[in-house]
Amino acid sequence: MVKAKLKSAGSSDPGRVRRNNEDAFHVDPERGIFFVVDGIGGQNAGEKAAEIAVDRLRARLERQTGTPEQRIREAIAMANNEIFRAARSNPEWDGMACVLTLALLENGSAIVGHVGDSRLYLLERGQIRKITHDHSPVGEREDARELSEAEAMRHPRRNEVYRDVGSEEHTPDDPDFIEIQRIPFEPASALLLCSDGLSDQVASEDIRRAVERHAGKPEAAVRELIAAANEAGGKDNVTVVIVEGEQFMPEPPAPVAAVAPPPVRPRRVPYLLAGLLLGAAATFGVLEYLGWRPPLPPEPPPRVLAVGQGQPFATIADALSKARPGDTVEALAGDYREQVRLKPGVTVRSRVPREAVLLAVAMNDAPAVVAENTSGARISGFLIRADPQAPLSAAIVLTSSDVTVENMEISGAGVGIEVRGGSPTILGNSIHDCLLDGIVVTASATPWVLHNSIRRNKGAAIAAKEGARPALRDNVFEKNPLSLPPEIPLDAVRAQNVFLDTATPPRRPAPPRL
Repeated sequence: MVKAKLKSAGSSDPGRVRRNNEDAFHVDPERGIFFVVDGIGGQNAGEKAAEIAVDRLRARLERQTGTPEQRIREAIAMANNEIFRAARSNPEWDGMACVLTLALLENGSAIVGHVGDSRLYLLERGQIRKITHDHSPVGEREDARELSEAEAMRHPRRNEVYRDVGSEEHTPDDPDFIEIQRIPFEPASALLLCSDGLSDQVASEDIRRAVERHAGKPEAAVRELIAAANEAGGKDNVTVVIVEGEQFMPEPPAPVAAVAPPPVRPRRVPYLLAGLLLGAAATFGVLEYLGWRPPLPPEPPPRVLAVGQGQPFATIADALSKARPGDTVEALAGDYREQVRLKPGVTVRSRVPREAVLLAVAMNDAPAVVAENTSGARISGFLIRADPQAPLSAAIVLTSSDVTVENMEISGAGVGIEVRGGSPTILGNSIHDCLLDGIVVTASATPWVLHNSIRRNKGAAIAAKEGARPALRDNVFEKNPLSLPPEIPLDAVRAQNVFLDTATPPRRPAPPRL
């Protein structure tokens, strides 16, 4: 995606209860940097924490060295430690901190860094998904579907957080500190970042409708959302940032049912009626002779088939058996010990990314996800975790299929993804700690392998053979080599991907010349 074609806007408001505004935001479409900061602390300390965070985040993110994930981790850690040192040096700032959410856009992906209970939503036509996880007791229960969105918004402990930026020192790689995700950001998508002053007052569907109602005019959507939060009580500072892709459009309106005309009293003109019927029959005969056929009935609208406890379907397979092309099978958080066989034209996704888990099935080492001679299918957002009691030879096997595998996390399988022919798209996945290879490509397959993180697999990150020609762009490789045929230029692979190891990725030797 070309950053110059983004449309973006942001604004912040103190709300109707608080006198000062401890929120801050930054919008930089040229560099693809967007973030929201919510300060914490009395005596204007929250404002100071937000000010420090904005300064430190900009300083590191604008320096384009290292991978996006490294830049985000280092930026947040720098802000954290600067806030911590400032609080220790000034008694009036004691206890100050902040929470924040940021998005860094690069080549069709949004890399999200997050600490606390501010939020990032992904909007696609007619849909809104919360990408970040609230680092709070109430937010955890909401993400686990123990509380509805409305119940969480009204909960008396809503504002408590257990992660923040600034209350103690951290390093960039500290566990349980920074949440990092990489998600696809298509030209027809939009991102919304906000402080909890919006998400505690305005439901997500109302947020979606406001953004889509003003598609192409994010400034108007920002104004409407801040006004809605204030009309709902304005109990906190409200900050909203919206980033639209160049093709972002509103959901089309629902078709209006046709109104049947009033009945007409028959008149006694039998000869005229007979003539009309004969004329109609003759006309139909001519059209039939010319190959005319009556138009087909309209296709039924797409549906979302929900899977999980208390939902219409207990298993993903049950929902897939009823799904039609265009439908979405959506799995709630939980463990699913079953095999998913992708179906043409059907999307299978985890409602909350990585919270629906596909476990190994005890059926001859079968893969967790299978596609055979399938096109137009998509699977997104699942965690596939190998079980030592029922190992996976491969987590996903795609045979002669043109499908999309996106935003998945695969760990502990023999092979992460095996592509046997076809041209699938493998986009924005995390494939790590597999017992053999991360991705194996065979049978002259030509997959698109884009924006993935492929790390610490015991075999190769990518193993291509039998005439396979994968296209590798903007992937991150760490501590696993490449095994590529000699006809794939190694210099181009290195120029178009990120290697965290210093060693040149090896390839299989070229066959000897006769």
